[in-house]
Amino acid sequence: IMVGTGTGAKNGILFKTATALEQAGKAQIVALDKTGTVTEGNPTVVSIIPSEGWSTVQLLSLAAALEKNSEHPLAAAIRKKAIDEEIEITEVSEFVVLPGSGLKAKFENSVLYGGNLQFIEDKAAIDNKMKDMAIELAGEGKTPLFFAQDGKLAGIIAVADVVKEDSIEAIKELQSMGLQTVMLTGDNEKTAKAIGKQVGIDEVIAEVLPGDKDEAIRALQKKGKVVMVGDGINDAPALTRADIGIAIGAGTDIAIDAADIVLVKSRLSDVPAAIKLSKATL
Repeated sequence: IMVGTGTGAKNGILFKTATALEQAGKAQIVALDKTGTVTEGNPTVVSIIPSEGWSTVQLLSLAAALEKNSEHPLAAAIRKKAIDEEIEITEVSEFVVLPGSGLKAKFENSVLYGGNLQFIEDKAAIDNKMKDMAIELAGEGKTPLFFAQDGKLAGIIAVADVVKEDSIEAIKELQSMGLQTVMLTGDNEKTAKAIGKQVGIDEVIAEVLPGDKDEAIRALQKKGKVVMVGDGINDAPALTRADIGIAIGAGTDIAIDAADIVLVKSRLSDVPAAIKLSKATL
């Protein structure tokens, strides 16, 4: 049952219970998932850097084959790039997802790996030049993904997501209301801090594995009442753990089910609006 004032319903702010309507206004900390909440959630490939002996097409072909079965938004960006370049995406076997770290699969007699630097440097030698490139990309707010075949680095593919149009203003408004703003993300720290700086957020908690968001919220609750805002499957435990969970309406059904408040229009600016509405109603 959705409850609330006419103002809330008219603006697509749906409170599931009277308790949610009452408690939202008591928030002290707003934790925001990055992908799909602060950013659009539609990342695109911005750089393809093959290792010596590899071509751009070979690297993209390997990456697309490995990412074919992944549900991560970054995987979708790589698949789309391969399709745009008219590269046939081959089938792999023994595909395994290692949450927050990387992917592994087999193609014919080869073993393929993809993931972040920490994951891949245990699987293949990475020279300082490639590491420096990855650091530079991360400093620009891009996510560098590494790919390897049979213990040899194939190259880096960098993916970037666009910050939502109203994110900066929404975060500024929350801060003007006396709320602490925190961004949670699985991105590496350098990438996360670059995006955090871009939107003016108070604190960035990076390299959070999907299963650890719940624990991150628990730690924030020691400092005050927490509102968690998210849109994905991995956000559901954190939305439940928070004092108030807010789901961005364009997100997954699981996140919407786990939340206390749903923002139908998927605007981050509706977060301060929901909190203000709660205060005004109370």
